[in-house]
Amino acid sequence: MSQKNFVVILLGANLGDKKKMFETVEKYLSENIGDCIKKSAIYSSKPWGFESENYFYNQALIIETDFSAYDTLKRCQAIETKCGRIRHNTTGYESRTIDIDLLYFNNDIIDIEELTIPHPLLQNRKFALAPLCEILPDFIHPILMKNHKQLLEECNDEGDVSVVC
Repeated sequence: MSQKNFVVILLGANLGDKKKMFETVEKYLSENIGDCIKKSAIYSSKPWGFESENYFYNQALIIETDFSAYDTLKRCQAIETKCGRIRHNTTGYESRTIDIDLLYFNNDIIDIEELTIPHPLLQNRKFALAPLCEILPDFIHPILMKNHKQLLEECNDEGDVSVVC
């Protein structure tokens, strides 16, 4: 029997019923990628990198999967589309019904056109680091060689991040 891969995913949304969307996405992830073995609380924060009146909800999940990182990415993108995510041809950030980011895939370092793992902006985003500190506080970032607690302490993001539920 082959060993399962673990993928760390960050859900993000600032449009619609965000909590219900996360429940729906978790169901689709389970059906299409693998079992969720751990998840953080849901956190709230101001938008990062653009202006919007709608606060974001974020949640980190650890999922066991038999799929490759690339296949997991494609499946996540299909789930985003199924859940109403529309990607505009803009170069910046925008409000969205759902965003599914792959933060880690095992301890792999992947740098291809469509996928960079670990997520290249992870260490700059308090809204990602806070839920990661909850579920994987001592996990070592395979490039920066620091754990999530250290990365959060060093993060320059001054946005407020708080637990919603």
